Amino acid sequence: MTQARDSQTEANLYQARIKDGVPPEKHKVPFRNIRDLLSLHSKTSGGKTFLIFYDADGERQALTYAEFNARVHQAANFMYEDLGVRRGDRVATLAYNHIDAVLIYFACWVIGAAVAPQNVAEDDRRIAFILRNSEAKVCFARTEYLERAESIIGGDIDDKGAPNIGTIIEVGGAKGGRHLNFHQALANRPTTYLGDDSGAKSGDLPLSEGTEATATLDDEALLVYTSGTTGAPKGVILSQYNLLVDAQGISQWQAITGNQRMMCVLPIHHVNGIVVTIMIPLYVGGSTVLNRRFSVSHFWERIVRDGVNVVSVVPTLLQFLIEYGQGELAAGNTIFGGAITRRDLTHFRHLICGAGTLSVKLAQQFCEIFGFTLLHGYGLSESTCYSCFLPISLSWESNQRWLLDHGYPSIGCPIEPNEMAIFAADGSGTQLGEGERGEICIRGHNIMQGYFKRPDANAETFKFQWFRSGDEGYFLRDETGRQFFFITGRIKELINRGGVKYSPLDIEEVLLGIDGVKVGLAIGFQNDYYGEEIGAYVVLEDCAMLNEETILARCREVMPFEKSPKVVVCGSEIPVTSTGKYQRLKLQYLFAEWENTQFRR
Repeated sequence: MTQARDSQTEANLYQARIKDGVPPEKHKVPFRNIRDLLSLHSKTSGGKTFLIFYDADGERQALTYAEFNARVHQAANFMYEDLGVRRGDRVATLAYNHIDAVLIYFACWVIGAAVAPQNVAEDDRRIAFILRNSEAKVCFARTEYLERAESIIGGDIDDKGAPNIGTIIEVGGAKGGRHLNFHQALANRPTTYLGDDSGAKSGDLPLSEGTEATATLDDEALLVYTSGTTGAPKGVILSQYNLLVDAQGISQWQAITGNQRMMCVLPIHHVNGIVVTIMIPLYVGGSTVLNRRFSVSHFWERIVRDGVNVVSVVPTLLQFLIEYGQGELAAGNTIFGGAITRRDLTHFRHLICGAGTLSVKLAQQFCEIFGFTLLHGYGLSESTCYSCFLPISLSWESNQRWLLDHGYPSIGCPIEPNEMAIFAADGSGTQLGEGERGEICIRGHNIMQGYFKRPDANAETFKFQWFRSGDEGYFLRDETGRQFFFITGRIKELINRGGVKYSPLDIEEVLLGIDGVKVGLAIGFQNDYYGEEIGAYVVLEDCAMLNEETILARCREVMPFEKSPKVVVCGSEIPVTSTGKYQRLKLQYLFAEWENTQFRR
């Protein structure tokens, strides 16, 4: 770790990683590192399927634990011997969901190196900054992104480029394809090939126990960058222990065991895809189905074919599944598509849902239509992944009450590795009680190692020895005293109208309650009279008999004038992050013409 921190920030961050008095160096997992865990399963369950992959054409490929372990070490040898990757180095990827990407991740962790995965949906300037900021020495780029990688790293997009990257490795191309070198002035970065027939050596790495090269649980494993809508992205440092202890906590909370199979439809450049549906199956000795991308028409089909028990989704995907199911019913098929029936899905347990904003309306629609349990949860990259879920032990009726009866779907109770609390949103460090809204804060063993090269952000984020999420929320207690948490929005997205702050989610629940509104977002836009005013961006359902005036009138029937939207803009496109979170701030420009308007009753 190359960043410098002041002693107070260091002490605060350390305290934020303590749980129930147990310091982070008192590891809660029984493994020396990720390699140790993988080796255990490859020796004891070598013939068991670990990873199934569906490519963009629907072709299926499967690897057993032994085959996966051998391929990981083949890639690790290539990195170690041919590329000079060592423990403590960072390796960047420009890729998508693929077996190759998973192999690269694990090869790095076997060596003790860290992965800095890039989101290919980001713009080139942002990727250039992240590659440069990460201090990665190697970049693995799939063939489709090779020219893009060369351009970004070479400085064609951003004149600073990424001079720290000495080698670009093409992944997935045909052997004998492009093997290009950068111009000598650009540090002579070679482009080499990595594929099944690359000739990379297999077998174990020349690493002996106790040598400097042996990875530990405290070694950096991931450097993932936040996807905020403003400002430079911040690199979140996660250790091998972070990944394993969060996987342990989630698997225990949800009773996921080695005889179960999960499915990944989310991008694995993000912690949700990596931790929930790759690390958890590895941790328990189970298996996972990795999809190149989410396909609504193949979703239930693959769950049936491969005996999937649990799948992790974001709210946006629930909406896609509802629309697909309704279309299938209209075509005379079942809600699951074709001839698939609920009897075919008796093995399926539940869906994990988080990362984006889940509305009460969407939760109710999905549960009524499909009848499967939603384990709604919450977490951030800074807490490795999930920090809380609705308990799996809840009855259907109790689960529905916590999802539907409180204005917001509950995100549940803290999992074992961490604890949660609500603090005053002003950052004063005042802890709040039941029902009081404030900032959601977390501390425990799954809290990150800090932001990379951002001492300012570390100081503010850990100022009172908890991780400050930036999310507003509150908690309620059940009859046993358990705390059930709720998220009411991003603090920075709260709309400050004349000094009174309104949660966008409160307003959006009203918008979604209007028949014909498919998506409704509350947008705070600049206004000369109140600082900010409230607008609504609405996507209508097909054939909806609504207009802007009707929507405004419906809102004012149930909300005071001050809280109601003053302007409605209808559209069809909504900017989202790679995990399906709506990016409200990117819609503010649509309301610029009303900046000088004083709205009256």
